[in-house]
Amino acid sequence: MMASMLMNSLRSGPVTSLQAARFAARSLSSSAHLQAQAKSKKTLAKPGVKNIVLVEGVRTPFLLAGTTYSDLMPHDLARAALQGLLNKTSLPKDAVDYIVYGTVIQEVKTSNVAREAALGAGFSDRIPAHTVTMACISSNQAMTTAVGLIASGQCDAVVAGGVEFMSDIPIRHSRKMRKTMLSLNKAKTLGARLSLLGSIRLAHLAPELPAVAEFSTAESMGHSADRLAAAFGVTRVEQDEFALRSHTLAKKAQDAGLLNDVISFKVPGKDIVSKDNGIRPSSIEQMGKLKPAFIKPHGTVTAANSSFLTDGASAVLIMSEEKALAMGYKPKAYLRDFVYVSQDPKDQLLLGPTYSTPKVLERSGLTMNDIDVFEFHEAFAGQIMANLKAMDSDYFAQTYMGKKAKVGAPPMEKFNTWGGSLSLGHPFGATGCRLVTTVAHRLQKEGGQYGVVSACAAGGQGHAMVIEAYPQ
Repeated sequence: MMASMLMNSLRSGPVTSLQAARFAARSLSSSAHLQAQAKSKKTLAKPGVKNIVLVEGVRTPFLLAGTTYSDLMPHDLARAALQGLLNKTSLPKDAVDYIVYGTVIQEVKTSNVAREAALGAGFSDRIPAHTVTMACISSNQAMTTAVGLIASGQCDAVVAGGVEFMSDIPIRHSRKMRKTMLSLNKAKTLGARLSLLGSIRLAHLAPELPAVAEFSTAESMGHSADRLAAAFGVTRVEQDEFALRSHTLAKKAQDAGLLNDVISFKVPGKDIVSKDNGIRPSSIEQMGKLKPAFIKPHGTVTAANSSFLTDGASAVLIMSEEKALAMGYKPKAYLRDFVYVSQDPKDQLLLGPTYSTPKVLERSGLTMNDIDVFEFHEAFAGQIMANLKAMDSDYFAQTYMGKKAKVGAPPMEKFNTWGGSLSLGHPFGATGCRLVTTVAHRLQKEGGQYGVVSACAAGGQGHAMVIEAYPQ
């Protein structure tokens, strides 16, 4: 029903096929203009509320699953990110009060990967650590947990981060096989064991493969993205053009040395890895040759306009401003207001940014025009385009969000101008820290004052945060 209502009622969205190509070109040439803008906006500091700052953020190179990291374990990547953070900040290993990490698909041997990675990185064993999970916004949850610990006075310095390792995901035996194996472990006689072994059938040996699918709806995220794109009238060409924009901008940023949150990592037994390996600018013609990946044969979501399975880890150092300055650090940014939202996981699974962005702006007393930098998580090109159209629709705002008017779509010259998850990669648990660190770096580079991070997540959830540049 939502699809037909939107198709009948939405006017053309903010980005047409022709505009997408123009926006990509404009983004490539707009940084000088943004740097020249003079900022004289008010600060978002609140009386009686601690200023909480991002001191530093790092990440391992994000690599396609099944490539150079394939023989590692998740805690190896998380440890590398933590060690990179220690090296970059010269932080004493006992100067942190707490460590929080986010992850989605847990390795059963290291379910609290935050603790194992912290010990491996050499942090004091007296520093508590725990792991959170909230799908693609897991490291966002880790960061806001850190903010809460500092704001409440429990801590002054917290390391937050995230990790995902898709090269070796847990594959389980079937339920019947698991039950049989557990019963075998309890069997006390040879006869009982032989009887259980004799009950095993060929079907019992079929494994249970994990899938990026909703438990509540049994629908894969890609299938949902395809339906969402159709509901908002997002064409295949629009999606391919946006994906090409992401890869083009990421390559330009990588070549220009702008992705300086990436640390080099010596993979045991292999070479040193120093850059993301999923950035691959192609052409609209080549992308157009790919077949639909989820809804066949008429779907519009393909491998080329979707984020790819990625291995990677990230880490950020968050402190109270007072603590950071006392330790001699120059913070990168203030972490200001944030929100979490939740919607219908069937028809609005990937609309987190549409709901969270206006909510966090309202909480901060800002408008879209006040924001200098936007960093949205790119799960699928169709998901991004659908959110932009929803944000630019009075009808959607009034009908589905109970608001009087639309918030408006972000200007593309401010939007994901160093690439995004489609090109840089998307380790589920690690992307949030990359988004926040990128906003801080872009604000510094472009002379802006306010940035917004926004992301969707499985379960129909979403997140947004306002970040304010630290005075240079």
